[in-house]
Amino acid sequence: MAATDFKTHFIEAAIASGVLLFGEFTLKSGRKSPYFFNAGLLYDGKLLSSTAEAFASTIQSSIPAFDVLFGPAYKGIPLAAVTAVALANRGVDTVYTYNRKEKKDHGEGGSLVGAGLEGKRIVVIDDVMTAGTAIRESIAIIKEQKGTLVGIVQLVDRQERGKTGDSSTIQEVEREFGIPVVPIINLTDIIAYLKNKGGYEAQVKAIEEYRAQYGVVV
Repeated sequence: MAATDFKTHFIEAAIASGVLLFGEFTLKSGRKSPYFFNAGLLYDGKLLSSTAEAFASTIQSSIPAFDVLFGPAYKGIPLAAVTAVALANRGVDTVYTYNRKEKKDHGEGGSLVGAGLEGKRIVVIDDVMTAGTAIRESIAIIKEQKGTLVGIVQLVDRQERGKTGDSSTIQEVEREFGIPVVPIINLTDIIAYLKNKGGYEAQVKAIEEYRAQYGVVV
């Protein structure tokens, strides 16, 4: 599947399922956004399948050399699991790991579940990066377990500035840790899809005005 094909398919599936919405939404930052991506609605089997295929395509094209998928608790856990299945269906037999929010002191114990990270090349799978707190926690875990982070793949890059400075959180993380942060789709992809599809003129106008105010240079 070509890159543009899986992006288009994912955007269409997200709109059809109500995961990608248009209107007026108040973000954690207090900004009024004309669109919103609700990863909490990724519970439909068909949509999860589309999401897994999009993750698999993105990983294979952007970060082909890795050993383990890491899914940060909580939303990253099912995303890492379904991506491992999608990769296996493509002939790439991989493993995944996730962290617990609270360390377990009985049974197998520990704060991680799944494959070991020591000496392994790790790709973090996540939804949308906001302040970057969860990602930095994951990076700290990987370092503590003596793994090597080789990249982060996330669902959506809003391509907008943080509360301070002119960089996005993604750009800050890339500079700080020297690794690629690759989104399945970004705001540029969403705008291009809406323009090509037609019938979304009002939504495109609102999004482009928002981007002019809060967007980053890419």
